[in-house]
Amino acid sequence: MNTDTIQIWHGNVVADDEHYQNYWRVLDAVEQAQAEKFKYDWLGKRYVEVHGRLRNVLAQTLNLPPEKISIKKAEHGKPYLADNPELVFNLSHSANTMVIAVGWNCQLGVDVECCKPRASLAALVDKCFAEEEVAYWNQLPEAQKIVEFYRFWTRKEAFVKATGRGIALGLNHCVVNPENQAGFLRVPVDCGQAAMWQVRDIALGQGICSALVTDKEIAEVKLVDLDLQLS
Repeated sequence: MNTDTIQIWHGNVVADDEHYQNYWRVLDAVEQAQAEKFKYDWLGKRYVEVHGRLRNVLAQTLNLPPEKISIKKAEHGKPYLADNPELVFNLSHSANTMVIAVGWNCQLGVDVECCKPRASLAALVDKCFAEEEVAYWNQLPEAQKIVEFYRFWTRKEAFVKATGRGIALGLNHCVVNPENQAGFLRVPVDCGQAAMWQVRDIALGQGICSALVTDKEIAEVKLVDLDLQLS
């Protein structure tokens, strides 16, 4: 894998019985315990598949057995590779779609959302968007508002995930530039200069919004279909 390239692995979450044991056996004890905590069986199966597939992706990248990869969590819960910290990754899933971003020697975050109508969109915009973003969204034609909400939302979520701080950082404090949506107008002071953060929208099909954010210039984003590459 070229270290200047970010790979985006994407696929469908099936959560069936056919591959369940293959995914289960590569998880560590912490992941297996987490999977067993879910109230509903289908949620546990989804968790096992998503994290089993993540381990398979990392294993292929590092040429290691998936069960031998040591995944730890940083102070605010962001996962990292204890033995290979130069390889960075992030995971997101929504409904039946999952994405995994993999890169080298940077901070990165990825988010994916299924674009579904919600009665609370306007309230979420007022709560989570900054003044410039609110003004941009409010002037959009009604037919565009749903998709544009999710485009901004995934960019902001990808940013807070890249920092490792998560949503507690405050989505309204990372401000996507409505005039140049590949970058930010403002980010929190302790996150460096806004100009260092790069945004790339990921095209995964109609009705799905996905975004990648890194703290270095993105030379190339390579899409890899999980369903074709890994079982």
